[in-house]
Amino acid sequence: MPNLTPPSFHWIDSPEALDAACLSVADAEVIALDTEFFREKTFYPIPALIQFTAGELAYLVDPLATPCTDEFRKLLTQGPVKLLHACSEDLEVFAHWAQALPEPLVDTQVAQGFLGENPGMGYQKLVEFWVGETLPKEETRSNWLERPLSQAQCHYAALDVIYLLKVWHLQREHLERLGRLSWVEQECAELIQQAGRSVAADGQWYVRQRQLWRLAPRQIEAYRLLTTWREGEARRRDLPRNWLVSDKLLYAIAEILPTNRYELAEVEGIKPTLVKKEGDALLALVKKACAATENDLPPALPAPTAPAFKSRFKALKGVVNAQAEALGVAPEMLLRRRDMEALVIADMAQATLPLPNGWRGECMNPALEGALRELS
Repeated sequence: MPNLTPPSFHWIDSPEALDAACLSVADAEVIALDTEFFREKTFYPIPALIQFTAGELAYLVDPLATPCTDEFRKLLTQGPVKLLHACSEDLEVFAHWAQALPEPLVDTQVAQGFLGENPGMGYQKLVEFWVGETLPKEETRSNWLERPLSQAQCHYAALDVIYLLKVWHLQREHLERLGRLSWVEQECAELIQQAGRSVAADGQWYVRQRQLWRLAPRQIEAYRLLTTWREGEARRRDLPRNWLVSDKLLYAIAEILPTNRYELAEVEGIKPTLVKKEGDALLALVKKACAATENDLPPALPAPTAPAFKSRFKALKGVVNAQAEALGVAPEMLLRRRDMEALVIADMAQATLPLPNGWRGECMNPALEGALRELS
């Protein structure tokens, strides 16, 4: 570990030690959190290590030996600001192991997105950028479920949270100077809201499909039902979603709308084992979509290759790019592609525009509405 002093850490492998560690940092203004986990054969991540710190001493919690305690849940949900980096999977770990999410939350990757043009900066590069030091990378892909962990693994895990605090103190100064601290807080609060409604979001998984516009309304409804079922079953069985059935196969089923096992077996990519195990469930969902009334079907989507769609999208992209350049941030920090497409679809259908809220709306809504009016 060149140029770095070995970090101080405490290994936590009992509820009593975990409670004592939580009480020791409860009065801190900010604590840094991280997790190590394994996720190759399950839907839910298997927690292998939980790290937190309020300064130069890191606490390394062994979740294989220690169940989550009320004191840790209290620490997660009350008091100090919780720091994480690229937090989406960490939030799943906390939701599953602790049945709680860290609030209030700051994600340093999100914060960096509002400070420059690289919103996806990795942690090692972030530390180099702000602190000028290089953290070790050798243990990134090591086996975190093995016991005992090596000294190198423990040092790696401790440094991750210790340096997260150093980065945030510098980021915060710049955010306050730019008047963007509230932007980060709003963005991270939304991350918590999204993570907290994972089951309810099963019914919206289908909108991630980039080729949805190629399907007729009845096919879209079939794909929606199929993906909703798959998400629920993957969660219930604790299996990776693609181990059950992939998006590609569900899309192919929705295209063909098979009425029996023979037709289902003819779908390209379908294996006999899938037909045998899940055929009845898949066919029942297709049948339900085929029986739906016209009024209950989702609307057809416009082709993104159509001139009317392309001109509107180009106009919106121009607004977003101009504002991003003025702010010195990446365009995707202001509006994602799918958000711009949703605006185009609503405008073409003469429906209410799903305009952004909060600071984004203040920055862009007049220009977004103006760009669409010029093309209507």
